[in-house]
Amino acid sequence: MSTLSDPPSGYQPHLGLREMEQAVKEIKDSFEQKLSKALNLQRVTAPLFLRPESGLNDNLNGVEMPVSFQIQEDDGATVEVVQSLAKWKRDALGRYDFAEGEGLYTDMNALRPQEPVLDAIHSVYVDQWDWEMIISPEKRSVDTLREVVTKIYRVLKSLEMEVCANHPVLTPCLPDEITFVTTHEMQQAYPDLTPPDRETEYAKKHGAIFVLGIGGTLADGTIHDGRAPDYDDWSTPRSDGGKGLNGDIVVWNPILKRAFELSSMGIRVSPEVLKEQLEIRDCPERSELPFHQKILAGELPQTLGGGIGQSRLCMLLLRAAHIAEVSASVWPAAMEEKYKAAGVTFL
Repeated sequence: MSTLSDPPSGYQPHLGLREMEQAVKEIKDSFEQKLSKALNLQRVTAPLFLRPESGLNDNLNGVEMPVSFQIQEDDGATVEVVQSLAKWKRDALGRYDFAEGEGLYTDMNALRPQEPVLDAIHSVYVDQWDWEMIISPEKRSVDTLREVVTKIYRVLKSLEMEVCANHPVLTPCLPDEITFVTTHEMQQAYPDLTPPDRETEYAKKHGAIFVLGIGGTLADGTIHDGRAPDYDDWSTPRSDGGKGLNGDIVVWNPILKRAFELSSMGIRVSPEVLKEQLEIRDCPERSELPFHQKILAGELPQTLGGGIGQSRLCMLLLRAAHIAEVSASVWPAAMEEKYKAAGVTFL
């Protein structure tokens, strides 16, 4: 397995620098069209920064500190660069008067300077397609989530075939279907492995998986991965023995030889679930923020949404070994020199 700190042995970029840039544009243009058609989404404009007192910025795992600055002409008011648009989208659907079965998508550009490690798949700069759609309260179910995941995966598979046709040096690697597995099932199958290693074992076997139920406590008292308490529903019990109405699309990366997360998504919290999850994460004071007040008062629609990594997707489809081959950012000089010596050019 690649360590993500060194170029894979024998790796050579499949495309030249300019051809890579053109292919990135082709992927982004085509994916937006395919996704919006599959899920009935309208593109909207999204903010790069938000007022912290709105409660709309994503708290991620609760420990990351957003980038902030002051606006001189607004009495020095502090604003935060977004970490994602998970909550902003749901609020926007309510404000823009979208109807059930309709949704939105947007380009999300975020800065996460406290990323604990910079390597082949983690960057300070994060770009993704954030999307959100309105569902009825009656459709808050695993079946609804599986249906949407399947539609998104078919878009990914269709796009891969298109990219490989346009660039014959590339060959398809995604399976025809995505396999659903719960964190509960993964923990039972591999109790001695870490959650990332469990994902790698499943992704290697199946090619593409949807890991269902991320954030809630497992049978052994651990969690598979962290999730903020105020957007995804990760605590609702399910008939399959697990909890949660959310998850990640994870695929096998043939270049890095490991599991590779492309998307995080889920059914959003109801008023009852929001109260419960704020208590579980010991942050009930968030219920006083404007966004949370709207949910608790039933003023926002029930939604399902997620984010799909733009550079992550380009990296997979173009068989890149480092995210810097498809996305411009800042990297440690030693890392850049190491990859340069292996013939890999960073944007």
